[in-house]
Amino acid sequence: MHPVAERLWNLTPKIAQDTIASTVDRLRGSVPAPPPLPDPAKPIRLLVGPVNYAGQGYRWARAVEETGRVSARNYVHEANNPLGYAADYTVSWRTAEHSRAWQRSMLETLAERYTHVLIEACFPILGGRFSGDIRRQVAELQAAGLKVAVVGHGTDVRLPSRHAAAEPWSMFHTDAWVAPELVERAVAKNLQLLEDLGVPTFVSTAGLLLDLPDAHYLGVIIEPELWTAPEPPLQRERIRVVHAPTNQHVKGTGDIAPIARQLHEEGLIEYVEIDKIPHAEMPAVFAEADVVLDQFRIGDYGVGACETMAAGRIVLAHVSDQVRAEVARHAGMPLPIPETTIDSAEAVLRDIAARRDHYREIAAQGPEYVRRLHDGSFSRDTLMRQFLES
Repeated sequence: MHPVAERLWNLTPKIAQDTIASTVDRLRGSVPAPPPLPDPAKPIRLLVGPVNYAGQGYRWARAVEETGRVSARNYVHEANNPLGYAADYTVSWRTAEHSRAWQRSMLETLAERYTHVLIEACFPILGGRFSGDIRRQVAELQAAGLKVAVVGHGTDVRLPSRHAAAEPWSMFHTDAWVAPELVERAVAKNLQLLEDLGVPTFVSTAGLLLDLPDAHYLGVIIEPELWTAPEPPLQRERIRVVHAPTNQHVKGTGDIAPIARQLHEEGLIEYVEIDKIPHAEMPAVFAEADVVLDQFRIGDYGVGACETMAAGRIVLAHVSDQVRAEVARHAGMPLPIPETTIDSAEAVLRDIAARRDHYREIAAQGPEYVRRLHDGSFSRDTLMRQFLES
């Protein structure tokens, strides 16, 4: 939207915005599908939404269904799912934000058909109802008899000032990615919201427990069998090093890529940088890699690292001591990611080339680690114990 038009739109009363947007949809013949329905025979019926980052809402829903006692559905706004991760129900942001008919339909469906709601990333589960006021939306759901919980995904609950104080490589030390003070205000509001709601709270990655120490670590989920590679790593004369940043500022690409390119020119490694590859093609990319450079500014790990470990490849990333201790406690084994910072990346890559047998042993631990913590069983048990059966 043109900046002038956006300013005028923001000055328009919400009721007028809703009328205009609904009229545009009607003239375009855009009719949203009705909200998804759970299996009424199941005693626990869960809706997860509305962001589905990295397909996790869908994965958490499938995981709890494995109990046989839960019917779960997830939904996502189209704009939050640009890579096309699997989802049970997709609706446009315009519809969720401005269609009062859709908002009423979603509320009625939840009240009549569901027992539980898991809200992702502090996004309003009922779209623009009450102008997106999550407190009022949650109160309305609870009044209808629903149990509500929230899961934090990342930037929605990661406080920049705390992260910058803890991490020397934090992306919040500068405004090269985003203005930290703007994120600080938004996250502070979300943290206050969670305190006010007082509902069960989860985090997708262990580093977020620094911001939400009373939350439950939920973990991300992948399908390990999709990532199994046929050949062991580190067989080539030049090790193949892949970097596939979804966000270059957050991943530390600007600092890590020059190091890898230098070693490529030297002939020690073959460096390949991947950009905008469909997710369905990534198993083949990782199968052809020996080493994957993950992220070096967050101090945590997520879906990409799990996929790499499931493929039996070496993941290089900076992962804080706090995260390593937390996940080792749950997995019963250390995280098999060699600690690597921007400062140490060159030395680590040289060491891999020199001590291949040692790093093959580390890579071989990856699939077992993923099975223990990221194949869905851990997340399923956590949701059942801390929310769905509590």
